[in-house]
Amino acid sequence: MATFKGKSLSIQSLSKTVRRFLSYIAQPILRIFSPSNDDYPKVGVQPFEGDPADPDLNQEGSW
Repeated sequence: MATFKGKSLSIQSLSKTVRRFLSYIAQPILRIFSPSNDDYPKVGVQPFEGDPADPDLNQEGSW
């Protein structure tokens, strides 16, 4: 009976080890392929508010 308990403990230990290994591998994979949880505000596309291009730069002889 003692050997049966020893085998049972080793099977449980093996089972825990396999479960931990799978968890170790699965968690990063799930984190990579899960939807992002970024908390950015939903403001949409912002218009460009910069300065217009200098019209003199568009002429042929400006260089």
